[in-house]
Amino acid sequence: MNTQKEIRVWDIFVRFFHWALVLGFFVAYLSEDDLLDVHTFAGYSVLALISLRLVWGFVGSRYARFSDFVKRPAEIKRYLKDIFTFRARRYLGHNPAGGAMIVLMLVSLLLTGMTGMATYAAEEGAGPLAGLIAEGTGGELFEEVHEFFANFTLLLVFVHVGGVVLESLLHRENLVRAMFTGKKSLHVDQ
Repeated sequence: MNTQKEIRVWDIFVRFFHWALVLGFFVAYLSEDDLLDVHTFAGYSVLALISLRLVWGFVGSRYARFSDFVKRPAEIKRYLKDIFTFRARRYLGHNPAGGAMIVLMLVSLLLTGMTGMATYAAEEGAGPLAGLIAEGTGGELFEEVHEFFANFTLLLVFVHVGGVVLESLLHRENLVRAMFTGKKSLHVDQ
């Protein structure tokens, strides 16, 4: 029998960021135009969280740093091949595909938020970009791009959840639990 020692992998900020981002994104996504104040607040919250996460990616704990999980495309491709042949190596932190997903989601959310602010400026004459974008200028275009990135982010969320399920089954560990507790088993029976 293998005694499983646990190690703290996800610090409190990473865990807070993750679940606050989930909440902020879905509140923004579901409120859309019906509750503009709620939608706007949730969008600003997502942008603030991303700003903090970008800083934490350079100064945070070991597994939170971009240097720990941002990998070259060849390594990501090799990992994806290994995962689909059920030979993927287990990582304590993010695996190469997970790291790529984080970067993709951060970029997509950043573009969603920026185009949301541009839409808000163009259609409502409000927000931080109101002085840079004249009201009535390009609102429909900004809104279409904003909706594209919001929907693209939702697609990435579904792929992310699928990856978490697959990885949890492949390595026999509960990654959702780990994102709540911050802990993962140091050793896992294979």
